Amino acid sequence: MGKKVLIVLTSADKIVPADKPTGWYLPELAHPYKVLVGAGFKDIDIISPKGGVAPLDPGSAEAFKEDSVCNWFLADATAKGLVANTKTPAQVKSSDYSAVLYPGGHGPMYDLATDAAVAKITAEVYDKGGIVAAVCHGPAGLVPVKLSNGESIVKGKNVTSFTNAEEDAVQLSQYMPFMLETKLKELGANFQPAGLFEEKVVVDGRLITGQNPASSTTLGQKLVAQLKN
Repeated sequence: MGKKVLIVLTSADKIVPADKPTGWYLPELAHPYKVLVGAGFKDIDIISPKGGVAPLDPGSAEAFKEDSVCNWFLADATAKGLVANTKTPAQVKSSDYSAVLYPGGHGPMYDLATDAAVAKITAEVYDKGGIVAAVCHGPAGLVPVKLSNGESIVKGKNVTSFTNAEEDAVQLSQYMPFMLETKLKELGANFQPAGLFEEKVVVDGRLITGQNPASSTTLGQKLVAQLKN
């Protein structure tokens, strides 16, 4: 296919105030990844702020233990190698990639939301005509992304993410460093929520966002459709 995709995972493995393990959320990586490789986009790198093993949220593995795509991902040698040996931002060049994908999990709220090195790569990919996709808490990684015009990547854009109502429903709002829906609105986004845990994917040009785990496959499909153009 000739188009390379960069996936960004969190290095944060704990919601410290709650003393609760976290990390990246299994279906939000597994489902888009399966869609990508199934469509022939197999040239994929994964980075994380610290590099090395990116922590999987154990709760997501338990919640999706019957999910066939998640089980395929956990058994796939290539996928296992990618998440066990993530690169650091310094080890990749933005010019190599046609798209950046941010899976969620609560981890991104604690590192990607303030990571300047990752944000710079994402801004450069987008500025040169690349695609940026993020699902659930993955849009936390968009918070520090400023484009070459000095403005937020989400300013004036239609976006979605894990909603304040969903955060309340899982009883983790009090532990979050900020509320993601609120922050995206503060940055000038036109936030478009669906109901609690309903599938919702919003496409605004080359920016694709999904609300929650249920949105992961469709997000991958929308990403592939743009990569094929």
